[in-house]
Amino acid sequence: MPSLRQQIATTALTLTKYRDLLKRIQENRPNDDLSIVKKAYEYSLRVHEGQLRASGEPYLVHPLEVALVLAEMKMDPVAVAAGLLHDSVEDTTLTIVEIRKEFGEQVAHIVEGVTKISKIDFATREEAQAENLRKMMLAMVDDIRVVLIKLADRLHNMRTLEHLEPERQRKIAEETLEIYAPIAHRLGMGKIRGELEDLGFRFLDPESYEQVEKAVNARRKQGEVFLAKMQATIQDKLKEAGIQAKVESRIKRVYSIHRKLQRQRIAIEQVYDLFAMRVITRSLQDCYAVLGIIHNIWRPVPGRIKDFIAMPRPNFYQSLHTSVITEDGTPFEIQIRTEEMHKMAEEGIAAHWKYKDGPVSAQDEQRLAWLRQVVEWQRDVSDPNEFLSSLKVDLYPEEVYTFSPKGKVVVLPRDATPIDFAYTIHTEVGHTCVGAKVNGRMVPLRHKLHSGDIVEIITQTGHKPSRDWLGLVKSSRSRNKIKHWLNVHQRERSIEIGRKLIEKEARKYRIALKDIKDEDLLRVAGGYGLGKVDDLLSGIGYGKYSARQVLGRLLPAGATPSMVGDLEAEGFTNKPGTIASVVRRVFGDHNAITVKGQGDMLVYRARCCNPIRGESIVGYITRGKGVAVHSVNCPNVTNLMYEVERKIEVEWGRDESTPTSYPVKLTVYCDDRFGMLKNITSVIGDAQSNIRNIGAHTSNSQASVEIVLDISDLKHLESIMSGLKKIPGVHEVQRLQKI
Repeated sequence: MPSLRQQIATTALTLTKYRDLLKRIQENRPNDDLSIVKKAYEYSLRVHEGQLRASGEPYLVHPLEVALVLAEMKMDPVAVAAGLLHDSVEDTTLTIVEIRKEFGEQVAHIVEGVTKISKIDFATREEAQAENLRKMMLAMVDDIRVVLIKLADRLHNMRTLEHLEPERQRKIAEETLEIYAPIAHRLGMGKIRGELEDLGFRFLDPESYEQVEKAVNARRKQGEVFLAKMQATIQDKLKEAGIQAKVESRIKRVYSIHRKLQRQRIAIEQVYDLFAMRVITRSLQDCYAVLGIIHNIWRPVPGRIKDFIAMPRPNFYQSLHTSVITEDGTPFEIQIRTEEMHKMAEEGIAAHWKYKDGPVSAQDEQRLAWLRQVVEWQRDVSDPNEFLSSLKVDLYPEEVYTFSPKGKVVVLPRDATPIDFAYTIHTEVGHTCVGAKVNGRMVPLRHKLHSGDIVEIITQTGHKPSRDWLGLVKSSRSRNKIKHWLNVHQRERSIEIGRKLIEKEARKYRIALKDIKDEDLLRVAGGYGLGKVDDLLSGIGYGKYSARQVLGRLLPAGATPSMVGDLEAEGFTNKPGTIASVVRRVFGDHNAITVKGQGDMLVYRARCCNPIRGESIVGYITRGKGVAVHSVNCPNVTNLMYEVERKIEVEWGRDESTPTSYPVKLTVYCDDRFGMLKNITSVIGDAQSNIRNIGAHTSNSQASVEIVLDISDLKHLESIMSGLKKIPGVHEVQRLQKI
């Protein structure tokens, strides 16, 4: 039991935080009635009494900190009260019924929504993870305050993450980077998104975080002097022009720098927006006037001027961006926006809550339109891997701004093609698309669109989508529409093939398919876990089930087998030297992978991703080659798995008595310095891995080293990659799927 001194200290700490909370709410919303907040604090104080966090602090500190984040967002008292109570149902004896009785329907509804999201485990297998994300999306559509409280909750948890075990730290950090930071981004909440990303990055990849932070800190002092000089120059010029504006500077966030270095394969010296200025004006006209003044002072970098005011990002972010070069050749970025645009960039959807209380307004409904579209598009997606990969694209889009011939703006993902453009206009336009004109010139359908392109789609009645299009499109809408069409038509074809295969097999027994009753076929389908006869026939058509095995379950005992059956019964097809064993030798199966619930099926590792023992894998039934096994992260999996019937569960074999090694290709991006190659090979040698091949390329004091290694399993690979990242001067280590 805590001592009297500890109790007094605890009471003083929570009381101070509570007073800070009330002060912040009164500053931001001076006319609001705070009685509901005071009552929620008293309840929270009572129900969390005696509870401690992993840090040793009283548990009440957490709901108070969450409420403070909400108050800083200028949220209404109902949301702040719900923030104070957000953990009470999950961690105490308080019930939703009691909260509804004491605080009303709105608070109860929000707390219930947050409690449901808190129970979601995003690290489960794909099926559960996809379903959990769907639930979260629906909760967000229902009342956006649910997710704003969850973001505030996650932010404080990330700020105190060092008190948890390393394994828990990694899991929560990964979930933050994959789920919560992208949602904050999509809601336009730049401030919270930036902090979530940096904290997640710090705990998920501490070596890379430290490396980037060290590089930034080495340039910080010089950068601050440079920015102060630029700030003074801009302020003087604006004063001369009679424009009132606030000029501030910033250094790019650690995680943003890391992503840019990874994406563009550049050194930190080449990051244009490492140091940036922000000019916040009083009017829209002043934004463009400031842009002109800045371009008169310094030379703009071609292709680096972006007008997000005329064409806002999908999360409604608005600003002018320009990169300029000073007289001494130093590049830096300047962002220009109004005060209202700045609030929207920092706070996103939360910026509107200070003006109103209660349910979502028509304006906020428009801001949530993307979310409703995501929920709508994903309804028909049956494969969880596909849902998760397309959701990540929807949450974190890289935008290209294109135009229809009539001037309508069409926002697409980076590297989108005319097919994406066509499906954005209308599903039927996409299905019947046969060609496109970009800026008046005919282009192939694989052509990558760029911002500013004017796109005209050419259609032909009766034209059908091609499976090859899945390799060309970038937007989840296009992918889902194509897959849906293919699913419907491929399924019809597979049912027909299945029917013909079983008819052919039945003829060997001199039986007509019409003589087999539907209820008997349905019984066999049930034995395979299927609900319909068509599902069974489709599975036979795809090669998932053997027509002979299915017929064997239908025929009476003692039916005369075919010649092929006699040969199989004698074991001919399993003897060394037969076609099956030859194919196994060629593909190098070595009994490393087995098909769940199936007998001796031909299995091989797909060459597009070369999965290694320990990786999550998925099987895909090919026509005539057996089961191709892919890593679940293989880019081809999303394209292949639209035919759900051809997906099959596979697992790594349990026989590890014979050591197996897998060739894995790594690329190390590093400084071109003396002794670097020696350091790299030493790490690999210490990890007892054989180097099959090695090569290096250098340019502008940077190098990329490509190595093919023998790897025993995923842990072995992770150990080597971690060791390589620790070498001074190594920027990134990337595994290449294809060898």
